[in-house]
Amino acid sequence: MEEPLIERMRVYGETIFAEMTRLAVETESVNLGQGFPDTDGPRSLLENASRHILEGVNQYPPGPGRPELRRAVSRYRSRHYGLDFDPDSEVYVTVGATAGIAASLLSLVERGDEVIVFEPMYDSYAAMISLAGGERRPVALRRDPESGRFTFDPAELRAAVTPRTRLVMVNTPHNPTGTVFTSAELEEIAAVCREHDLIAVTDEVYEFLTFDDRRHVPLASLPGMRERTLSISSVGKMFAVTAWKTGWVTGPEPLVRAVRTVNQFLTFSANGALQLAIADAIEGEGEWIEAQRLSLQGKRDRLAEGLGDAGFDVNVCEGTYFLMADIRPLGYRDGEDLARALPAAAGVAAVPAKVFYDHQDEGRHLLRFAFCKKDEVLDEAVARLRRWHRDAG
Repeated sequence: MEEPLIERMRVYGETIFAEMTRLAVETESVNLGQGFPDTDGPRSLLENASRHILEGVNQYPPGPGRPELRRAVSRYRSRHYGLDFDPDSEVYVTVGATAGIAASLLSLVERGDEVIVFEPMYDSYAAMISLAGGERRPVALRRDPESGRFTFDPAELRAAVTPRTRLVMVNTPHNPTGTVFTSAELEEIAAVCREHDLIAVTDEVYEFLTFDDRRHVPLASLPGMRERTLSISSVGKMFAVTAWKTGWVTGPEPLVRAVRTVNQFLTFSANGALQLAIADAIEGEGEWIEAQRLSLQGKRDRLAEGLGDAGFDVNVCEGTYFLMADIRPLGYRDGEDLARALPAAAGVAAVPAKVFYDHQDEGRHLLRFAFCKKDEVLDEAVARLRRWHRDAG
């Protein structure tokens, strides 16, 4: 039998996260590859979810999401960013941010349309653009030699626009570079969208995980952008419950309606009991969110220092769960080769950054390490990497 998979998806096999996790298990390595915490979210969130399940909230919720969660999302977007969305028509609940991204791209991208993406990019963007029949126009984020953070060249962004460009995909805080786009950077993106009548789809799942007093600024809050932006976030990173797969899309009614039209035939609805618990936590667990942010900032510093001691050149991380580290000071050139060797050689698993690029040479020298782990796990990983570096030297 011939390959049954449609041609445009044949380049997508097993994800790098699954491969690195498998290698970590096989070698009993410390897994700093996949970005999930090893601690639970707030106790009230977990107890409320259990209570709602036991009380019988176990059937289909409304397709757009429980009204309690839609109202809670609407209120927090207004409270934090001054963005007001009608919870009945401009807030839509999805099975995690991944489903929100999928439904957004499938509903807005026609075959042959071009989508501007910033690379490195989270892997689902590329797959969903391909599935929609669109084409990617990558704009590279590169390390600024003065600040150490990743940013883009506005001229390259403008050069990426063609008559076939349909939308811009924006992720901030950015996985995997850790960049939090500044207001000036976002204005460059907004200006391109306004001038060329483009839609923006924003992935903001790390919106509450910014460090060193940086503030997340939604693209939709800039002049002329609310009416052309779909914003996506989720509970997974907000409350460290990545398996709950409950997210939301906010935006103007016509764009949200497009997402709803597609998503009703993909996942239809997300778990209703979890939605109720999340709604309560959004309203009542602000202190927990802030404590998580500060804890992760400390973990970032802990791992960054350790990676530096082990010979890596660590890039500036302004938010998210991840550090990007340059392997060239260690004498290596290809991050994929090193990532596959590290579990057996050092007992630590990381992810090669080049898999997040269309132009892989841009990220060939980088590894991504997750720091959203217990301190003792990070310390063990650092100790192993230091021994490996010492023995190799």
